[in-house]
Amino acid sequence: MNLDDLRKRIDEIDQKLIALLNERTTAATDIGKLKQSDGAETYVPAREKEVLTRVKQLNKGPLTDTSLHAVYREIMSASLAMERQVKVAYLGPIATFTHGAARSRFGASVDYLACESGADVFTAIENGSADYGVVPIENSIQGPEAPTLDCFVNTSLKVCAEIVFPISQCLLSRSPREKIGKIYSHPQALGQCRQWLRMEMSGIDQLPTSSTAKAAELASVEDGAAALASALAAEIYSLDIVADNIQDESGNETRFMVLGKSYGKPSGNDKTSIIFSVKHQAGSLFSALEAFRKFGLNMTKIESRPLKSRAWEYYFFVDLEGHAGDEGMSKALAELSEHCVFLTVLGSYPKA
Repeated sequence: MNLDDLRKRIDEIDQKLIALLNERTTAATDIGKLKQSDGAETYVPAREKEVLTRVKQLNKGPLTDTSLHAVYREIMSASLAMERQVKVAYLGPIATFTHGAARSRFGASVDYLACESGADVFTAIENGSADYGVVPIENSIQGPEAPTLDCFVNTSLKVCAEIVFPISQCLLSRSPREKIGKIYSHPQALGQCRQWLRMEMSGIDQLPTSSTAKAAELASVEDGAAALASALAAEIYSLDIVADNIQDESGNETRFMVLGKSYGKPSGNDKTSIIFSVKHQAGSLFSALEAFRKFGLNMTKIESRPLKSRAWEYYFFVDLEGHAGDEGMSKALAELSEHCVFLTVLGSYPKA
């Protein structure tokens, strides 16, 4: 086949694809109407994971699983928006890694709301300004996000999904590398790239900003300026990626929680997050945690935070493998509650 024949073949395939995509969207919209009539959640992470797993199993190439995942992310994003216009709040400003994590889960078709703090994300969902929210919970290098943990104490919101998102810093500019005379970024990002900057951009002024997004904004309007920021910031502020993945520590990832009004049914490979406080007496925490061993539950995370209402007393944030609806988990939580001043199941959700 010659070039014209191949292009004609692509046009024919596109015609079929568009028809099939619209047929799929119509079916998804019908499902959305049924969910609304039943009062069910629009976003169902367990079903989403089931679809993406099946797509991966069906894929015979040459498209990679990663590429196909990205295609289906946008297909499902468009379908979600057709069911009901969904708004997702996130810890802003625009083009931050939290924004990128939210986009990686909900796609480009839903509406987004940038919030000034994690607490504002919680408030936006609670007062109806947003349907879902995305907040950081821990970083693989820097540890837990204490402000987010504290927000879980006094909320009725639930964790319905988790996202593990790579933190990859990029050097962004609209000037060629040899013309860059200053680099803007948040002090944390500058610190994450300290060795690379010393070796590759020695003598270039480093100017701190309030966020990596602000750095990208400044670089987009100044000749000879660059920013350390995300690839998403390059897209939003029309900057070139001069160098990517330049952070000194490889494998830097942040785990994010997706917040909603409820959590879903078991997917077969879930985690459960709980928060509790034990009685202030010797051995109380040991006795409480014994319930997990007794019922064979693997605890993947435990963090302590001070109870602001009572000095020198603490609450514990715990992640467990399994779903709160599983028989073993249900029994373990019932036994745990006997040792607790309070116990809240924050949510069960598919593992990222």
